[in-house]
Order: sequence, then structure tokens, then C-alpha cells
Amino acid sequence: MAIKNVALLGAGAVGSYFIWGLSKKADIELSLVSSGERAERLRSQGLVINGENYHPDVKTPEEVRGTDLLIIAVKYGALRDILDDVKAMITDDTIVLCPMNGVDSEAILSTVIPEKNIIYSIIKIASNRKGNDIRFDGPITKGVYFGEKNSAEISPRMQDILDLFNDSPVAVTAVPDILRQIWFKFALNMSRNLPQAILGVGVGAYDDSKHVGFIEEKIVQEVVDIAKAEGVDIADRSGLFYSGCQKDARYSTLQDLDNKRHTEIDMFAGTMIRLGAKHNIPVPYCEFCFHAIKALEEKNDGKFDY
Repeated sequence: MAIKNVALLGAGAVGSYFIWGLSKKADIELSLVSSGERAERLRSQGLVINGENYHPDVKTPEEVRGTDLLIIAVKYGALRDILDDVKAMITDDTIVLCPMNGVDSEAILSTVIPEKNIIYSIIKIASNRKGNDIRFDGPITKGVYFGEKNSAEISPRMQDILDLFNDSPVAVTAVPDILRQIWFKFALNMSRNLPQAILGVGVGAYDDSKHVGFIEEKIVQEVVDIAKAEGVDIADRSGLFYSGCQKDARYSTLQDLDNKRHTEIDMFAGTMIRLGAKHNIPVPYCEFCFHAIKALEEKNDGKFDY
């Protein structure tokens, strides 16, 4: 079945990548799902992506029911809030991609929709928001990695996704070990996103300071241990992908703190604490990161500043 209709939930960095990559495809109908005041703002102001203004077709969840492909790209903290909308949008044939950070977004979705609708996925993208302009380097972005949860084969619906993006600038890669790839990315985010945010430094600190490197290694090992308990082997560190960033580059958690936004720490360290308790595995470095970043959020909120 060729994909002709694509609905997108979320217009942040990840959502903008798909809007940028699919808006010029004449043979598909791309809809940005929103409602209320935000929908009106999107209709009137559009989105600025890499300096260019985009005006995607904004629709309600009910208007896109039965879409061929639903891409969910909201912040982790908003995922549970949109579950009713997700349920309203899909039918038996809808493919659902949720290329969010973390390791449990698909499990959360499967509480309200059949797991058979979901194809597991992650996205590798380095982006930055400057004012209302979301920027990323499209040609070098690694893009979406996806696969069936329990199969190494390229299924017909995976082929449909490959065909959809084949003549677009969106990079997509079908992989046989998607669960390992999800956990590899989680380990990378945990060990690089969080210490950097607490210290307030660029990513060059991981190469230039043995102390930052020590913290990174301890967190990676905690993630490896939890992944093993969850049935996923990421002990071979060669799967960890470190992109060549400038030394002053700042990952998403530090960007959020810089801009006094709440972070996705619940998705990162919060998940590690929960899974550590589930398997009776101590995760002290992740637990410290959780409370340190929660404290920085409180400081940004004005709870204390002294």
C-alpha cells in the first residue's frame, strides 16, 4: 500500500525535520495535527525552519482519522496527554512512527492502540532553536532508523516507508536490530546530554576532561546493565554513535535549561530510576543527574536564586 497521507503530531525539532523534508512532495498530503489556540497560531504564523517559512495544513485529530502514516514527535512530557488524540486518528491500516528519545514511548502508545500498528524508530538529528527558527543541517542529518520489533526482515509496510521518503531529503534507514539501536541512542543521550547540562559546558568537555569522561562512562555502564535486564544487549560499545560536533555544541537538555524550559529528564534519568527499581539494580549516577537537573529546573522557575 503506497503511503499517500501523512499526519504529524508535534512541530518541534523532530517535527520540523519532517515538515522540511515532506512539504515539497506533490504526491502526498501532509497534515500537522493541532487544535485550539496553537492551531490558530500555526495557521496564521506558520513555522520557520532553517530560515524559511512553512505553512503546513493544520487539521484536528478527527480530520485526519485513517491517515496512512502517523508520525508522533511531541515532547516526552506531552505523550500521555495526546493518547486520546492518537487513538482517534488511527484505523487498522495506519502505520505509527514515534521517533522520540527514550526507550518506552512505543510501550506507552501500546496502552491505547494495537502494537501491530507501531513500527519502532529513533531519529538522529542535531538541531538548535534560534528565536522562533528551528535550525539543523539537513544534508548531514542521519535521520530516522526504524524496524519491526521482532523481525530482522524488511516488511511490506517498512518498504512503504522507504518508498515514501525515497525521493525526499529525509534520511531513513531500515535496521534489523531496532531495539538495540533505541537503547544505544538512550545510552548516548543519558551519558552526554545530562552531565553536560549539569556542568553547563560544550560537548568538547567529554574529550578534554578526564573527569567528565569518568562520569560519562559510569552512566553508560548503568544503562548497559538496565538494558541487559530488559533483554537487550548493548555491551558492545561500537554501536554508540558519536557525531562530530563543534566543541561548544550544546545538546537538547542544556538548550532547554539555557532557555528556561523544562527538560525531558523524566524520560531520561526518570526512566532509569524506575527500571532500576523494577530490576533491583542501583543507578546512582543516573539518580544524581535526575535530582540535579530537577533542581536546575526549579532555579529557572524562580523557586530559588541565591
